[in-house]
Amino acid sequence: MEKPVSSPASSYFRRGFGLTREIAPIVEAEYNSELVERIRAAGNQLTFGEGDSLVSIRLADSFGFCYGVDRAVDYAYQARVHFPERRLFLVGEIIHNPHVNSRLREMGIVFLYPGEDGCFDFSGILPEDVVILPAFGVTLDDFASLSATGCSLVDTTCGSVLNVWKRVDQYAREGFTALIHGKYRHEETKATASQVFRHPGGQYIVVFDLDEARLVMDYLERAPGALSRAAFLEHFNGKTSPGFDPDLHLSRIGCANQTTMLAGESLEIAAEVGQALERRYRSEPGFDLTSHFQSFDTICSATQERQDAIVTMMKDPSGPPDAMVVIGGYNSSNTNHLAVMCARWTATYHIADAEYINPGTGTIRFKPAGTLHGAPEIEAEDWLPPGAVSVGLTAGASTPNNKIGEAVERILSTRGISIEAPSRPG
Repeated sequence: MEKPVSSPASSYFRRGFGLTREIAPIVEAEYNSELVERIRAAGNQLTFGEGDSLVSIRLADSFGFCYGVDRAVDYAYQARVHFPERRLFLVGEIIHNPHVNSRLREMGIVFLYPGEDGCFDFSGILPEDVVILPAFGVTLDDFASLSATGCSLVDTTCGSVLNVWKRVDQYAREGFTALIHGKYRHEETKATASQVFRHPGGQYIVVFDLDEARLVMDYLERAPGALSRAAFLEHFNGKTSPGFDPDLHLSRIGCANQTTMLAGESLEIAAEVGQALERRYRSEPGFDLTSHFQSFDTICSATQERQDAIVTMMKDPSGPPDAMVVIGGYNSSNTNHLAVMCARWTATYHIADAEYINPGTGTIRFKPAGTLHGAPEIEAEDWLPPGAVSVGLTAGASTPNNKIGEAVERILSTRGISIEAPSRPG
């Protein structure tokens, strides 16, 4: 993979340091779970206890670390081993998981966070330092600023993210505005949007969901009740490229997405944008939709698989679980979407860490599905329904298996069941 921009950095690493075999036992010991493997081997479902204390644990068919996250964590560990005496910095968080990030801090990696203006200050970075770029990637400006310091860069940007960048780059190069389905404050979306600036006049607009995309389409089609120009610019303030003009820059649109959004919604947005552009311009002589609209499949396969696994679990002939536990950082986009999906079928508890389940008090501390990051947590008492119960578990792509295993142990302990007790499949 080529460098995202021309870099005067003394060293740029995107393929690790050839130390995967050396650090594999460390990563295995810190993040794997024998209990999770045991349940997986039984077809992702094991039943513990007996009688009224019976607890059936159901794991989604796909959950936890994806390839991109696994690679990012692997490279961070390799960097620490490869540069034992040098200062290591990380731009933001490697992934959105508190346990993993805490472990990296313990390894002496210093986290760099943006200021109140949303910008990073790299003035303290020296040429002899090493800076790790997160799985989300960084903006073109941040990459250029870091490169100018002469430091060594370890780039863990996910390949799925790079795939989206290529499409956004193409849109800008061909004069299309990139309409990005994502969270405009999210690191990945910021990095993706910045790709339009590779080309003079590149433009983008970020929409959070289908409803917000429809505001764009209504304005484009001059629909009754559409936002005025002033209202449109006010609503999308901070969500567009500088100088964005909706009267000029919505005539040619290319769709892209933050990789961790709801895959089905990304596809629906692209389909409706294409239909709106066709209605708006089909009266043109020689109309060709491809001159106004482009869309490519940039859905992350891991995100899709984890979301599909939820649908499969919930539509199982046995019915959805009595309760669903979703494990992952509250600032993890893909984890939040999994929680929202689960909540459509059953009682759902999104916890940031296994320790949020308290067997001693029978309580669980969680963030209600669909609430914004930073929303207050809720503590529920007696959250497990009485009698025999089935509990489903899934986890965001940045959650290691050891945290899933700990959650299972705590769920069983709430009912006074040991993981060493006899269990049976199903």
